[in-house]
Amino acid sequence: MSSPLLLPAPRVPDPRSAPVLRWGVLAPGGIARTFGRALRARTNQEIRAVASRSLERAQAYRDEFGVEVAYGSYEELVTDPHVDAVYVASPHSEHLAHAQLALEAGKPVLVEKAFTRNGAEARAVLDTASRANLFAMEAMWTRFLPHVDVVRQVLEQGLLGQVQMVTADHGQKLYPGGPQRLSDPALAGGALLDLCVYPISFASLVLGEFDSLQATGTLTPEGVDAQEAVVVQNVAGALGVLSASMVSSTPTTASISGTRARLELSGAFYGQSTLTLVSPAGEVLDVLEPSDREHGLHHEIVEVAACVGARLLESPLLPWAETLRVMDAMDAVREQIGFRLPGE
Repeated sequence: MSSPLLLPAPRVPDPRSAPVLRWGVLAPGGIARTFGRALRARTNQEIRAVASRSLERAQAYRDEFGVEVAYGSYEELVTDPHVDAVYVASPHSEHLAHAQLALEAGKPVLVEKAFTRNGAEARAVLDTASRANLFAMEAMWTRFLPHVDVVRQVLEQGLLGQVQMVTADHGQKLYPGGPQRLSDPALAGGALLDLCVYPISFASLVLGEFDSLQATGTLTPEGVDAQEAVVVQNVAGALGVLSASMVSSTPTTASISGTRARLELSGAFYGQSTLTLVSPAGEVLDVLEPSDREHGLHHEIVEVAACVGARLLESPLLPWAETLRVMDAMDAVREQIGFRLPGE
């Protein structure tokens, strides 16, 4: 009699075991506040400085998170000798300039996802990091969560058999009436870089390099993408069916279906998700609940600290080639749905 299929335990390290970095936060918007809360609640990392073009905004962040220094310019932040690493949390349109500003000042960077506006800009950032011999990583926090480590183990161990199909969706009702940047082409708005990056990154994790990609979508009156559906295929013939929307709320679930079993990720699959292992007959074989649903960004923060401490240039969990693969896929989506960013 064969042994039952069971999910492995996550292998993530203790977030408080990583070397302590003194962080500089560049652009203290909403995601930077989520970053600050996770860092303070779950790690021993420190935020040394924060910078905004508005000194008042930087001071408000400083007061909220007990940061030592607030700057009214990004140049002051990246040249602060007491800052060990810079978290770039500005809009996508600014990632290239701000990441290069930090790298050229000798600071390793964690750059909010999507890493840049397009693949060419991503390559420019990584070329700068390579020349400067400095660590750089996209802040695709999902890749470092405990349940995604379990997904990796499931795939490595072949628990699902031969993978045949991946599904993932991410829809939030953010337009109209949401953040203004999402409707602005000049700020690289739209659903793709904010939302579809998650399904595409998940499919890339599972399937590896895409052998083909087909996309369709709709645009807003401002000319950014409102939603898209994407079908990808790898060289083995496995398919990924992916979608994103900023005009409707979707289940935000994901699944990986193989010849032996199916793995389901509950909504929101990109956050602290429940994993359910299901047989081909629909029988639930095992369930893994997350131990922490409140935070998640701390895992990527301590990954940076561990990698910088080990003098690595890239994370083995999210290497540069993987970030470029996802960026190139999003470039292909944008080309097929007829959405070009200013200057492209």
